[in-house]
Amino acid sequence: MLFTRFYSAFFIFLLLGAGSHGSSFGNNGRQKSSMFSFGRFWSKSVSHGDSFDVESYNSGKMHAISHSKADNGNLESSSPGGMSAVSHAIAVSGIGANWGTQSSHRLPPETMVQMLRENGIQKIKLFDSDYDTLKALGKSGIEVMVGIPNDMLATFASSSKAAEKWVNKNVSHHLSTNNVNIRYVAVGNEPFLETYNGSFLRTTYPALRNIQQALIKAGLSNQVKVTVPLNADVYSSSSSLPSGGDFRADIHDFVIQIVKLLSDNSAPFTINIYPFISLYIDPNFPVEYAFFDGNATPVNDGGTSYYNMFDANHDTLVWALQKNGFGNLPIIVGEIGWPTDGDRNANLQYAQRFNQGFMEHISGGKGTPMRPGPIDAYLFSLMDEDDKSIDPGNFERHWGIFRYDGQPKYLLNLGTTNSGSLIPARGVIYLERKWCIMKSNAKLDGSDVAPSVSYACARADCTCLGYQTSCGNLDARGNISYAFNTYYQKNNQLDDACKFSGLATVTRADPSTESCKFNIMIKPYYGSAGRLSGCIPKTLTLVVSVAIFLLTNL
Repeated sequence: MLFTRFYSAFFIFLLLGAGSHGSSFGNNGRQKSSMFSFGRFWSKSVSHGDSFDVESYNSGKMHAISHSKADNGNLESSSPGGMSAVSHAIAVSGIGANWGTQSSHRLPPETMVQMLRENGIQKIKLFDSDYDTLKALGKSGIEVMVGIPNDMLATFASSSKAAEKWVNKNVSHHLSTNNVNIRYVAVGNEPFLETYNGSFLRTTYPALRNIQQALIKAGLSNQVKVTVPLNADVYSSSSSLPSGGDFRADIHDFVIQIVKLLSDNSAPFTINIYPFISLYIDPNFPVEYAFFDGNATPVNDGGTSYYNMFDANHDTLVWALQKNGFGNLPIIVGEIGWPTDGDRNANLQYAQRFNQGFMEHISGGKGTPMRPGPIDAYLFSLMDEDDKSIDPGNFERHWGIFRYDGQPKYLLNLGTTNSGSLIPARGVIYLERKWCIMKSNAKLDGSDVAPSVSYACARADCTCLGYQTSCGNLDARGNISYAFNTYYQKNNQLDDACKFSGLATVTRADPSTESCKFNIMIKPYYGSAGRLSGCIPKTLTLVVSVAIFLLTNL
């Protein structure tokens, strides 16, 4: 069996011990796939703590927020409406959240919706149009942004009929039959991301246009608005300040096409904001500027002071829109948040500080210097997702304000509950209280250990292991046990998933430490009967793969 060099190196890392290393395993230096680089944001004077001025502000890869009340639904010449949305943390409009589904074990949608309602989360942003998810949202009153993945853009760009069919199936049907409060259709997800190398440049606008036309044909254009969630790398600043903001020259015309259609149809511009990435890619980034405590030295832009990254990012976009004649276009912050594991700066303390700070920052409806007023935003993310790609970094699987099982990670007051804290999911069914660990008599230097750990981590989630992560203080045997257990749990505690050439054993004594949780998986959710049949081939695939692994290590 072929094992990559990465996992061999990873195993060596485990044996030497996480605490003795200065970098976390698996972080390959690439930016988050759904984000932008802040690497050039700060000049040397800023990183050394000097006061901020024009010369010290060196990027402009930024973001935004707000939202339209206007609704007139044509493709040609309507003026953009005024802004509305999140006015206060306890206001009716409330805070939104992103609901991703790249998890090996999902909670049933009905459980998720109940959790949303009990936490007063009144807006949800989806990345697809999963039928069971949308049906569960029916009659909940929760406002929904339904998503069209990037791999569908070419189809809708080339076929108005395909766009009409999609709208009828995924919007009209749920509005009329299931009473789902669909308010937006997100056409693509950061399709202009630089790392996509222009793959979706020529299909995004035609797809957006055809979806808009389909909504008009269905008589829904006043009720449902289109948008395109974009990465903040679509704009930059010539002066290193917000006031120098404009759309990137190489994609300028593509972005303006989209902006004009949004403006003509009273639809919002959606942007994703991630100050965490600044900290992740630039060791000289001033930490305090990522947060909302007011402790950072401000950036001075022509007499306007910016005390945090969010406001500066937001207003760079506002300037870009204004310079191109769309200064009143409503803005939504499609994603904003902070991960809790997988990197030294991804931890519970920073996540709580950032998200709570953001809630307090927007709760008064003050807005930003360029856009006073309520801010419309969706926290990223609702839940941890253990099947997400870790190419951008190990933190990718840990953005949730809730764990995989719907348990809150930290105290967060959204201003929507009487308790002032998050309410956990109810009725969660766990698998048995048992774990897979390395046998006490197994030798750490055995020839089967490295490939066994490699096999487990390639197929499960080992991103909590690493320098200054939640499980970074485990010894070598603890690291190996963690790897074995995460594979065992992901595969529903099958007996064959705790073999590893005789190195592992099942225990009923919880191996968790104060900071490192050895998880017990929740009961798998397979959805409707049609999807339930998929569990059989999944199990067979597992059995076959384990058998192959065992045979190759005899």
